[in-house]
Amino acid sequence: MRRRQFILFVSSSFLVCPSIALAQQGAKQTKIGWLAAYSRDERITAKMLQTFRQHLEHLGHIEGRDIAIEFRYADLNNDRLPALAAELVEQKVGIIVTISTPATVAARKATSTIPIVAISITDPVGQGLVESLARPGGNVTGLTFGVGLDIFSKGLELLKEAVPGLQTVALLMNPANPVHKAVASQMEAVALTLNLRAKVFQARHPEEIAAAFEAIAQSHYGAACIVADTLFARERSRVVKLAMTYRLPSMHQLREEAEAGGLMSYGPDPTEMYRRAAAYVDAIIKGAKPADLPVQQPTKFELVINLKAAKALGLNVPPSLLVLADDLIE
Repeated sequence: MRRRQFILFVSSSFLVCPSIALAQQGAKQTKIGWLAAYSRDERITAKMLQTFRQHLEHLGHIEGRDIAIEFRYADLNNDRLPALAAELVEQKVGIIVTISTPATVAARKATSTIPIVAISITDPVGQGLVESLARPGGNVTGLTFGVGLDIFSKGLELLKEAVPGLQTVALLMNPANPVHKAVASQMEAVALTLNLRAKVFQARHPEEIAAAFEAIAQSHYGAACIVADTLFARERSRVVKLAMTYRLPSMHQLREEAEAGGLMSYGPDPTEMYRRAAAYVDAIIKGAKPADLPVQQPTKFELVINLKAAKALGLNVPPSLLVLADDLIE
């Protein structure tokens, strides 16, 4: 390269590089609000947040560069969710990611304009969050926990198959969860078709769980369905210990609860939901509207059976059920 050409090349490089740097500095950063009913140190939350972050990075979004995340955790107190949602709105976040139905309800009440990507919501149409799954029509979209409420009914069927001669089942629910009333009605109706007598027992706070199990035992119920909720997920060690103390076979919807010592779990693959949520965040950053993004339902469900728990309860799980299991804990 001749000397004159070299000088022109270097000079032009100095002109271009500052322009690139300025363009990078001026790049728009999307602020994402993260609203969860869990606490920050909950293992499930941390694991799924990592999945969400990794998939966003795979899609080209890096924290500190083009995205930032504002975290708000309710620490198992659903009553705090409205105030936390309002804080995110005040922070002028561009998107709110919500985990659980109560968090989504709180966010939707706080804003009708900021896009909301909901993870693990139940009955979004019945809760008034969307007009329909195919056409949400507002500022909320995301991923449901199940296909309608059938996931809870299926769990009841599997529990009856696992416990020969089962006649009564307790339904442990959290009255602070807005969707549990609809779930209770569904499960009570299905119980009748299975010739089971079902009754709802409630716990709103951790200290109420022991009293609920004591009432279940005093009423001589033969098994318990622990309806998915952030409270029971966080307190899963306490829940499964009490179930074992009163020799109650238990059905759960979260794998972690079966791993903690519950008899069985039947529910969606959570990592799939968080990956798909990241894809929706990416789409919205690129200009998509929540109203045009169909609410997605799980495509994969896992049946986990804890054989160690079955042995402790004196249960011989039928071979027909073992064959259906995606995972056996021994």
